[in-house]
Amino acid sequence: MLNKLAQTLKKGFDQIAGAIFLDKKLIETLVKDLQRALIQSDVNIHLVKEIGEKIKEEGKNEKIKGIEKKEHLTKILHDEILNLLGKEKHEIKIDLKKQNKILLLGLYGVGKTTTCAKMAAYYSKRGYRVAILGLDVHRPAASEQLKQLGEQIKVPVFTDKLEKDPLKIYNKYKKELEKFNLIIIDSAGRHNLDKGLTKEIKILNKKINPEHRFLVIQADIGQAAKTQALEFQKACNINGVIITRMDSSAKAGGALTACNETKARVFFIGNGEKINDLEKFNPKAFISRLLGLGDLEGLLEKVQSAVNKKHEKKLTAKLKKGEFNLRDLQEQLKQMKGLGNFSKIMEMIPGVNKMKIPEKALDNQEGKIKNWEHIIDSMTKEEIENPIIIEKQTKRLSRIAKGSGSKTNEIRQLLKQYKLIKEMSLNNQDISNDFNQGLSQKQMQKLAKKFGKKFKF
Repeated sequence: MLNKLAQTLKKGFDQIAGAIFLDKKLIETLVKDLQRALIQSDVNIHLVKEIGEKIKEEGKNEKIKGIEKKEHLTKILHDEILNLLGKEKHEIKIDLKKQNKILLLGLYGVGKTTTCAKMAAYYSKRGYRVAILGLDVHRPAASEQLKQLGEQIKVPVFTDKLEKDPLKIYNKYKKELEKFNLIIIDSAGRHNLDKGLTKEIKILNKKINPEHRFLVIQADIGQAAKTQALEFQKACNINGVIITRMDSSAKAGGALTACNETKARVFFIGNGEKINDLEKFNPKAFISRLLGLGDLEGLLEKVQSAVNKKHEKKLTAKLKKGEFNLRDLQEQLKQMKGLGNFSKIMEMIPGVNKMKIPEKALDNQEGKIKNWEHIIDSMTKEEIENPIIIEKQTKRLSRIAKGSGSKTNEIRQLLKQYKLIKEMSLNNQDISNDFNQGLSQKQMQKLAKKFGKKFKF
């Protein structure tokens, strides 16, 4: 996402930091590269010009005192990009004491239905009693898609594929929905915001009275996001935007900046197809990630979305008793997969970007996790609960290898990893006790020293 802009920003900051003198030629080159990258990211040409002129002007300013000119120019460059993206992150205020409703709006094909499920999963993992209400009566597959997604994330879905009046569907389930404190509502789309869609949206908005009305748009529409945001603002007074397909579009800069221009704040961005590929949009953290400086806050959010808290409590109890088995390890592997693509996770860890880990190595790691799951599925109940019997019997190793399509050395590698984790839990009861609260820096250092050389992922 926005690779060209990221490379240009890194190069620009490095040029400023490494320059002996900030002369006119260096500033001109810096501005030209930045403008080219912003235009390629589909940012409005007038905004690009304004940024360029401001940086040039600041570069000429000889009256700066109390701060090095390099530092000042670096801050100006950072702040101008931040201004483009919207400065501050925006939070959805949800009152747990009452029912809250979020209505998702948008045209055909933007990913509204999938985003409904992503948001439901996001908030259910954070302790809200969530339900999904399907009011898209025009797309035949919408209700079935919602039901399947709801089953996947274990969130109830209320819809009626035979009813063609969305308001009747809402009234039908209004009483049942009272036991939930957050309702995510999927609405119908069209190829454009025509009179029919506008009328339907206005009626639903008036009758349902949602606290939040979010426009869902895809990143690849670029600057056209501005027109859409303005049209939907006029039609139903939207108070937020969710941008999908951020992971695959070079035009994402256009969509982000266009929304900022219209004061339609971006609350979430979707950056993948998996159910957990939804994150709060934080402009400062976004720039930090572009520069290869990581985003720990975003990473913690991702972990919270992927982790099953009920399972973690059970696992903590088992760790304390030393009953951790291969099925528990398999569950942890599934949760790791839920975090999403490894390369995306690496972008969020400060300093890792500079290590230049090959993409192939990350792909291999994801492949290894999938393979380990297949290996565990090919074991008997006895082998899962007592893996030590596998190593002592060659026949078992051969059978598991054949059943999972793997090699015996891969099985041994899995068993070695399992033993290390179990040893860690037995020898570090203080860590097990604080499992749900997270490890302290001292505990992490202790673990790194003891087990760092042994772990080979």
